[in-house]
Amino acid sequence: MEQLKKEIQEQHQLINRIRQEIAKELVGQTDLVDGLLAGILSSGHILIEGVPGLAKTSAVKALASTIQARFKRIQFTPDLLPADLIGTEIYRPKTGDFVTRKGPLFNNIILADEINRAPSKVQSALLEAMQENQVTIGDTTYVLPKPFLVLATQNPIEQEGTYPLPEAQVDRFMLKIIIDYPDRSQELDILNKSGFSVKDPVEAVMDTARIEQMAGLVRQIYVDDKLKEYIVDLVLATRQPQKYGMKIAEYVQFGASPRATIFLAQAARVRAFLQGRAYVTPQDIKIAAPDVLRHRIILSFEAEAEDVTTDEIIKTVFDFVEVP
Repeated sequence: MEQLKKEIQEQHQLINRIRQEIAKELVGQTDLVDGLLAGILSSGHILIEGVPGLAKTSAVKALASTIQARFKRIQFTPDLLPADLIGTEIYRPKTGDFVTRKGPLFNNIILADEINRAPSKVQSALLEAMQENQVTIGDTTYVLPKPFLVLATQNPIEQEGTYPLPEAQVDRFMLKIIIDYPDRSQELDILNKSGFSVKDPVEAVMDTARIEQMAGLVRQIYVDDKLKEYIVDLVLATRQPQKYGMKIAEYVQFGASPRATIFLAQAARVRAFLQGRAYVTPQDIKIAAPDVLRHRIILSFEAEAEDVTTDEIIKTVFDFVEVP
């Protein structure tokens, strides 16, 4: 444990340097930055929801620059095809054979911009990549590079020309991060950085090999058995709220899946790592839980009619599930 603490403290300095480099491009949005770091350190995909102009794309580009990762942005549109993501086999008449041309998914960080603008056949092409870290082109399966991370953005206010994401795909996102407008001082900083001063370029802090090393440390962070039970109780409470004394069953059509249990433990570990600790606390779980659970709780018609949100359901769960 002492050796683990020492190694985490050393790596924590690099994490702070990454934050400083991203701050050259991004003002505020600390939750978004921590969420992106959580994704890259645990190989968990991230769904980012926010209105246009909140620097979602800039944050992802800055993260890719700091870790020397291969980055590719894909603009999702209604006419996008699965081959535009994974690649295809091209016939060569001169030789009479096929050659494989790999698509943009063969990079470390994929920014799926406005992911809900592509139809379901394109979304299905992402399922194998997001779950198995591999894609199949023709009869051949190709392993994707490590780390592999899908960071998807979607606009919550514009529904024209969009398609709802399949529940099976939404469940594969480790976190769903909601970002909001900056406050007054942050907006003034944004203005000063845009045209009134020269931006310092974002510099690389580490390579992907160091990220894999950090991910190994995250997997060693200690989680007490009581906290494991607490994680399980939080997830079970979304499925069977009446067993925990909550009167919200009429608002929940489906609770969180077992992936939520796994991802909540991973997210809590990353949270501890980002704080420079070798152990998880109940507060780590509480902070990580909303981003892990909000897209996995399917609300009923009654909840939609009464404007009950998933975040309100999660808050109720925290109020009723006893903290160890």
